[in-house]
Amino acid sequence: MARSLDGLVLAPVADQAPGQVGTRTRFAYHERDGAIWAEYTGGDVVRGHLVGTRAGDRLDFRYVQLKRDGTTSSGHCVSAVVELPDGRVRLEETWEWESQPGAGTSMVEQVTEHAP
Repeated sequence: MARSLDGLVLAPVADQAPGQVGTRTRFAYHERDGAIWAEYTGGDVVRGHLVGTRAGDRLDFRYVQLKRDGTTSSGHCVSAVVELPDGRVRLEETWEWESQPGAGTSMVEQVTEHAP
């Protein structure tokens, strides 16, 4: 199993559609006893929260966010936790909106103080 997400900051590898998370979004993860949660902000997202569970290297969580235009949205995501060769963590995500149409895949990777 890949290491704990607790205390890690992750960022998307690529921008999603406008109004969604993007490379300027930062996720601050927490993990304890099979529970995961995170706060996120940046780009078009003023404030976002996710909460769910971890079983092995699989995350299953729901997310809700407030965007700069004042709208809110929510959805569901299942992610695989992958440890990269350099020791950082990547989440390979499959997500779907529940409050609006849309679904897709994305990747977020651990940000370190040495990353650009």
